[in-house]
Amino acid sequence: MNHVDHFEAAFARCPLIAILRGVQPSEVEAIGEALVEAGFTLIEVPLNSPDPLDSIARLAKRLEGQAVVGAGTVLEADDVAKVEAAGGTMIISPNFNADVVKSTSARGLVSLPGVATPSEAFAALRAGATALKLFPAESATPAVLKAWRAVLPISVKVLPVGGIAPDSMGPWLAAGAAGFGLGSALYNSGADASTVKRNALSFVGALTD
Repeated sequence: MNHVDHFEAAFARCPLIAILRGVQPSEVEAIGEALVEAGFTLIEVPLNSPDPLDSIARLAKRLEGQAVVGAGTVLEADDVAKVEAAGGTMIISPNFNADVVKSTSARGLVSLPGVATPSEAFAALRAGATALKLFPAESATPAVLKAWRAVLPISVKVLPVGGIAPDSMGPWLAAGAAGFGLGSALYNSGADASTVKRNALSFVGALTD
């Protein structure tokens, strides 16, 4: 399978992206294993974390065949090749930068740009986005997403990111969210593996309630 196929398969198993902002390379493998044990299959290390490429490389090696690993807060096209060299296959951004999306798509990697309007969403899809990150979700509502879903292609995945908690996922899912990116409610800098696993299980459980 190619990288996009691997992403699709992982997403089908668990449509939640763990965002490990601030994670240290020395702790990332234990946290990654805890997430996999809880059922997670998608893990993002934002590039504004300490030594992010080292963390990505460690996760990609340790979790090979168990999880898709990538980078978040990718703001420049030049960073795409660096993430790929480290073993990352997901390129996630808080914004839509056509150069980043096109570079990601050209390399056969998974592109998840951040979008806040339907115009940005359609532009990102034209540039080659794999799926869309609705960001920040705090500035939108499930009703907004429902309106987007009325015009976006049915096959396009939209993932709200920002302020998502286990008890807030239901309305988003009902409105057409395909999954979520999970930040501080899942992982805060300095949290140990057991805490992260407990939080992860809460999210996984909320999906099946």
